[in-house]
Amino acid sequence: MAKKVYVGMSADMIHPGHLNIIKEACKLGDVIIGLLTDKAIASYKRLPALKYEQRKIIIENIKGVTEVVPQEELDYSPNLRKLKPDFVVHGDDWQKGVQQQTRQKVIETLTEWGGQLYEVPYTKGISSTQLNQTLKEIGTTPEIRMEKLKRLIDAKPIVKVLEAHNGLTGLIIENVTAECKGRNKEFDAIWLSSLTDSTAKGKPDIEAVDVTSRLHSLNDILEVTTKPIIYDGDTGGIPEHFVFTVKTLERLGVSAIIIEDKTGLKKNSLFGTDVQQTQASIEDFCYKISAGKKAQVTKSFMIIARIESFILKQGLEDAITRAKAYIEAGADGIMIHSKEKNGEEILQFCKQYKEFEKKAPLVVAPSSYNHLYEEQLIEAGVNIVIYANHLLRSAYPAMLEVAKSILIHERSLEADEKCMSIKEILNLIPGTK
Repeated sequence: MAKKVYVGMSADMIHPGHLNIIKEACKLGDVIIGLLTDKAIASYKRLPALKYEQRKIIIENIKGVTEVVPQEELDYSPNLRKLKPDFVVHGDDWQKGVQQQTRQKVIETLTEWGGQLYEVPYTKGISSTQLNQTLKEIGTTPEIRMEKLKRLIDAKPIVKVLEAHNGLTGLIIENVTAECKGRNKEFDAIWLSSLTDSTAKGKPDIEAVDVTSRLHSLNDILEVTTKPIIYDGDTGGIPEHFVFTVKTLERLGVSAIIIEDKTGLKKNSLFGTDVQQTQASIEDFCYKISAGKKAQVTKSFMIIARIESFILKQGLEDAITRAKAYIEAGADGIMIHSKEKNGEEILQFCKQYKEFEKKAPLVVAPSSYNHLYEEQLIEAGVNIVIYANHLLRSAYPAMLEVAKSILIHERSLEADEKCMSIKEILNLIPGTK
């Protein structure tokens, strides 16, 4: 009887290194590929370009593969204990880095029945990471970008979104990573905020920046990024205009628009009742949602309804009533908003929202109640967290300090320590050299 050989793979982009591992595994026995699901891959690196079903078809057709089974998490142990393979085969490149702990757990699990780890020397000159970087440099298509947000919602416990207001901030979100507890973390998507977009243009956040002008900012970000984009649509305007906004954003590859259930001249929600703000009727806002859904062409584009009941002191019951109505009208997501610092009304809403028979992904922007950790939001049932204005808010004080320093000292030497070097600026943007 042939021995069982288990090979764990993400197999997003098959290259000679993968084929070599499968070839070596075949020498030991019947090869079972544990194909990491989208959720498993997204737990430690970027969402794969190909969906699980697409990757499975490719692997099943590689010579020497006996069987393909899903590996639901980065940890091999559940599959190994179920299959009890004689060997696990892997490239030796996981002896360091984010998968080092995974490797150690494989070794410990195999000892339970006398299995062995067999490591294949790394194929030099090629790697999935390098291929992914090359793809990033090439860019993406509107269709691939647009559908990625829904895939992320399905694959991750919470989707992390950060605000961008120009190409440079888009590049930051595209590329910034942080290693924490042996895993790389990064932002999943980009928020195109009307507040920061208008502020960057030196205009008030009252929809003074029209859609055409905002599309210039959007295009600057689209050109240098591949991550999905969520567009802040303010009130969405009148339904007759909203349908054209939906068509335009969908054509460009934007994943979602968030519109708030207010009417009249737009005022920023964080003013609350300190300024005159009027909430739209449930019937009128449902009509706008429905009109937008009828106008879109693809199934990937999302219209997310933002509820302002807490902002306008209408209470929890009104927010719950509106959420149910908006979902029935076709909303692909619900954003619940609050300016209260304790976050209690948000958590109360989330608790009742969990009991809905019909739900849509839940979105929050914890600008005021920023003491809540993402883990608490996940526990509450939140699917998307938007850090809505932080890059602009951090940039302005730094620029102001540098400008004052130059005025005070009548030269720029003292400001140097607060600035990146000219060389760093020249090397920052791909293609500058």
